[in-house]
Amino acid sequence: MRGLLLAAAILGTVSAANAADMPDLPILRGSFTDGLTNVRANWQGYYIGGQGEYGTVTSKIDSNINSDLQATWRPTGNYPWLGLASAQSSSAGWGAFAGYNGQWDDVVLSVEANYIHGGFKSTSRSVGQRFDPTTGALLATTDSSAVVGISDFGSLRMRAGYAWGCFLPYAFFGGGLGSQTVERTVSASPVPTLPPAPTSFATKTKLVYGYSAGAGVDVMLVGGLFARAEYEYQRVTSDIESNIHSVRAGLGYKF
Repeated sequence: MRGLLLAAAILGTVSAANAADMPDLPILRGSFTDGLTNVRANWQGYYIGGQGEYGTVTSKIDSNINSDLQATWRPTGNYPWLGLASAQSSSAGWGAFAGYNGQWDDVVLSVEANYIHGGFKSTSRSVGQRFDPTTGALLATTDSSAVVGISDFGSLRMRAGYAWGCFLPYAFFGGGLGSQTVERTVSASPVPTLPPAPTSFATKTKLVYGYSAGAGVDVMLVGGLFARAEYEYQRVTSDIESNIHSVRAGLGYKF
């Protein structure tokens, strides 16, 4: 029994001496995924970047938008003019953005200028035919169309975000100006005496205004380089209202 106690005492002394001689080792805590959220990015300052988008536009075209062109055909009653409906199309675009971030702890407020050059063109078309009630023969055919194009739009945004590690989720609201072109065409067969040409055509380009709202996230990659992904709803108000839903991806640099 004494031998066992003596051996235990010797082992305990040796273990304590070895522990005293060992250097202090760091204790590992957390996991790999903690890195992106524990490293706090500094969003304060000016920034600039480029972006691309893909979206869908719906233009609310008045069904009687071509009535003025149709009235030039004589006699009007002999031609079955049909009204137009809303038009929809999808398109891609590209642009740029620049702004300034103010940061208070985790809260980030921004003012941003945003520009998109797109190729949105929505077309509405109707074809009407009139037949002889007795013989069933085709007497007249009409074609009416309207194309609404939105090529450029620049806006000023207010952003509010929350800094979470390297991520900056945000929401925004803004207003701006853009360019809208409306092309209208009507034709009929057989060709009447007025107008002389078989087709009547009108085009008009004007400056339109609208507002936008949406949400997105900026991700700090390295240094001041960051990536962006966002969704935007845009409403263009004019003689023809257009509603645009788009998703965007961009790359920017914060100075």
